[in-house]
Amino acid sequence: MNILTIPARRALLSSAAVALALIAQPVVAQEKPKEHADGPAAAYEPSMTTLGQIQVEIPGRREGDPVMSQDEFQRGTKIYFERCAGCHGVLRKGATGKPLTTDITRENGYDYLHSFITYGSPAGMPNWGTSGEMTDEDIDLMARYLLLEPPAPPEFGMAEMMETWKVLVAPEDRPTEQMNDIDLDNLMSVTLRDSGEVALIDGNTYEIRAVINTGYAVHISRISASGRYVFTIGRDALINMIDLWMETPATVAQLKVGSEARSIETSKFKGWEDKLAVAGSYWPPQYVIMDGNTLEPKKIVSTRGNIYDEQSYHPEPRVASIVASHYNPEFIINVKETGKILLVDYTDLKNLKTIEIEAERFLHDGGFDSTKRYFLVAANARGKIAVVDTKEDKLTALIETGGATPHPGRGANFVHPELGPVWATSHLGDESVALIGTDPEGHPDQAWKTVQTFEALGGGSLFIKTHPNSDNLYVDAPLNPDAETSASVAVFKISDMKAGEDPEYTVLPIGEWAGIAEGQPRVVQPEFNKQGTEVWFSVWNAKDKESAIVVVDDKTLELKQVIKDPRLITPTGKFNVFNTRGDVY
Repeated sequence: MNILTIPARRALLSSAAVALALIAQPVVAQEKPKEHADGPAAAYEPSMTTLGQIQVEIPGRREGDPVMSQDEFQRGTKIYFERCAGCHGVLRKGATGKPLTTDITRENGYDYLHSFITYGSPAGMPNWGTSGEMTDEDIDLMARYLLLEPPAPPEFGMAEMMETWKVLVAPEDRPTEQMNDIDLDNLMSVTLRDSGEVALIDGNTYEIRAVINTGYAVHISRISASGRYVFTIGRDALINMIDLWMETPATVAQLKVGSEARSIETSKFKGWEDKLAVAGSYWPPQYVIMDGNTLEPKKIVSTRGNIYDEQSYHPEPRVASIVASHYNPEFIINVKETGKILLVDYTDLKNLKTIEIEAERFLHDGGFDSTKRYFLVAANARGKIAVVDTKEDKLTALIETGGATPHPGRGANFVHPELGPVWATSHLGDESVALIGTDPEGHPDQAWKTVQTFEALGGGSLFIKTHPNSDNLYVDAPLNPDAETSASVAVFKISDMKAGEDPEYTVLPIGEWAGIAEGQPRVVQPEFNKQGTEVWFSVWNAKDKESAIVVVDDKTLELKQVIKDPRLITPTGKFNVFNTRGDVY
């Protein structure tokens, strides 16, 4: 397949919605392959405890409960955590996915649940059975499991955190200058999802400089304000603090903040660089502020409380994304189920000051506009984007995107030839891309409105990306059910865009370029190098099959490099140090 310009292809693509749950298909992390290099980080054993591994008891049985052994219930809990909890919630209250509480599941019944799990739905439920992701036995088990009450996982407070806290290399024993020759600003931190590791890849030479044990299914990497430290957090809520100045970068501190988590960030305001870090948990629903040099936990704050509009109590308001304000010494913490954005002043942890903004359920991911003043976050199950003025600390707008389940990642900022500065999001549930005006001074009539929508490859997009030095907008579709679509990327030329007209796009056959013969590789998360001249794509295959990183020249859209290595097991997220540290997207 060559690079194709499309208009006609759109008619051939399905616009079926695909749920975020499909990307959350973790498999219990396998043992480190023998060929992996050992470094200082190998001196410790990371905690792999997740909700799926906690021993639970069947809640009090009721008349009509299905027959299920304790072993079956434990296995059902494990499958639910790995496949379902990310969308439906640990307590099954729902978020991106529908609620699965027993009043609903019992009314629908076993046969309905069995069919739903097997075939999925156009609204976004994956077809776990017909896709081969679950066996017939697992589907039967899960249909029965959902008829029982969910187990209540244990809490995780300061005592539990302190038991996990490790300083492997004390600050005074760390290098006082960079001890390697890596261009740290152009280093890529790449999640190796199913091996429980990250690979640090040199953006100049494409060489893997280190592979570091990090724990189960790392969700993101974040960079300290100085650019020295990489902080990773996995779905097991294990944080690793990696020192890039070491001769071979390695973990220097570690902390577990719960049983399931997604987000971490560091303080960036002038005078507070590298001093603090903050992590948010899915379970227990809380966030913790830590020392930025050692990860020592300093303050734990619960997010349990009332939903902003209904004013009813919610037991599981999970912390989704966290960013650090550039205008105030504050962390911006997005609480999914209650629809609240918390602006947490970190200058005085003893007398903590928090501004609580009522936004919209169910907050997920987002990023700053080009000025870094305004933060835009998707309330994805409600089809809206909330905009917060981080200088004035108040809600600016709630914007309908016109698409199903916006999933921007950090989003993409660029100057539209006719509409001016915009921020873009793609969608999980359909093929649409939405552009939101972000220039209240220069383009006041278009500010904080969806000013244009158009179609990309198809539903199932997770990330959209551009760069200040690029004239291209990249949109992936890794969760699309069509194999060719999920292995391709749409590229729009920004300078050719016109208001009111659907722009044409070019399709890059990234999966084909990777030259992977087996499996169904999915292409996910475009990431630019620091110069904005190259775009890196993860070609994410099954854990027992070959994966790759594909590098494309941004100017020519031609293949530049394919990075393959036995250590690149299920690569997903990639985070360039310079771009991530500076919120460049």
